[in-house]
Amino acid sequence: MSLKKFFQKIGKFFKNLFNGLLPELKRAIHVGVTVTDEIKKFDIKNGHVIDIFIALTKSNIDNKVIDLMRDKLPVIMQELKLVDATLGLTDPEEILAAAIKTIQQLSGDYRSATLNTISIIIAQVAADGKLDWNDAVYLLKWYYDHQQEIAQAA
Repeated sequence: MSLKKFFQKIGKFFKNLFNGLLPELKRAIHVGVTVTDEIKKFDIKNGHVIDIFIALTKSNIDNKVIDLMRDKLPVIMQELKLVDATLGLTDPEEILAAAIKTIQQLSGDYRSATLNTISIIIAQVAADGKLDWNDAVYLLKWYYDHQQEIAQAA
């Protein structure tokens, strides 16, 4: 078997796995990716943290999940200890802005690893405890690689 066919079989396996997921787990993966994508393109100079939540609304994510993200995203950023400047901050918008600024200043693998971690944790929160770390890692990787196909199928 060629290496190309081997990877095609792996891709087909993950596609079938993703398609067979419960709708709430699919949504959780989508939320993790959407929030992380918004963090990547967030404009510290001109943006407001609320833009992340507006993007969630445009992605047809329900208000319950958006409210959950408003509560949990600042906690996630503080727990990751992304920046000492978040210590002592209580305003969620200030916490997120400081953490996002730090993420954007990271480079290479450090930035990728941090964003992947955030995606996984957000997906776990959005799945309300129904998604474990290992499954989230594989599913998010597959989702990132196949976002366009998923969007076209929806």
